[in-house]
Amino acid sequence: MAGKILVLGATGNVGTPLVKALVAKGESVRAATRSGRAVAGAEGVVFDYADTATFAAAFEGVDRAYVMLPAGYVDAKALLLPVIEAAAARKVKVVFQSVFGVDADDSIPYRQVEIALEKTGTPYVILRPNWFSDNFHTYWKAGIAHGTIAVPAGEGKSSFIDVRDIADSAAAALTSGAFDNRAFNLTGPEALGYAEAAKLLSEITGKPVAYQPVDDATFVGILTGAGVPDDYANFLAAIFHPVREGWTAPVSDAVQTLTGHAPRSLAAYAADNVAALKA
Repeated sequence: MAGKILVLGATGNVGTPLVKALVAKGESVRAATRSGRAVAGAEGVVFDYADTATFAAAFEGVDRAYVMLPAGYVDAKALLLPVIEAAAARKVKVVFQSVFGVDADDSIPYRQVEIALEKTGTPYVILRPNWFSDNFHTYWKAGIAHGTIAVPAGEGKSSFIDVRDIADSAAAALTSGAFDNRAFNLTGPEALGYAEAAKLLSEITGKPVAYQPVDDATFVGILTGAGVPDDYANFLAAIFHPVREGWTAPVSDAVQTLTGHAPRSLAAYAADNVAALKA
């Protein structure tokens, strides 16, 4: 009998649909959160990345784990490497949510976590999602409410991916050995600039939405003014550099390969989340 699947960040953007997908497949799921409460058919367990004392209970009876760093954290290596080590020591297969494009440079912290995972000898699948479509009703929601998405993306395009497609890809990687010891760049079906995305969102919500390119300093000021911590605001600004350079524009067939279905378009995302976008 297969063991449990541990899902870190179980109440987050990806964790929520992932737990649901795994439970629907009949898997025994342990949902790791700070509160430890049960989540949608999964048992709960208290988990804190910064407290290794919480790791043993989380990994008890687990043979597969979804490892990712929730939004708001900056120091990927310090927080993720102990988790990877704990999983590998127990021969737990790791499906790791990394970041699109980190394979370009081995000095990038997320890439260093990937390399550490690859070297452990435990089975793994690395998923590198591009920018989330869902950012439009989370991070950029205040801007949409005011009719302007102000980000330092320049004219760069991104192949935005729906979090449901990340979750479906993760569920496939966790429940099959067919993709083991491989890395997948997860994207949506097309690359769009923020001006095109704003136009599309405007049409679907029936509210005017424009794109306003800004410089990094202005962007950091907007975020910190909205209560985002300074270090995380600067981190978010820094990751728009690849967008401006055109590095987030490639489109892959990884979602199709992993899940058997095509990835959802930004238009499909917006139609399905119109209430959240208009709220």
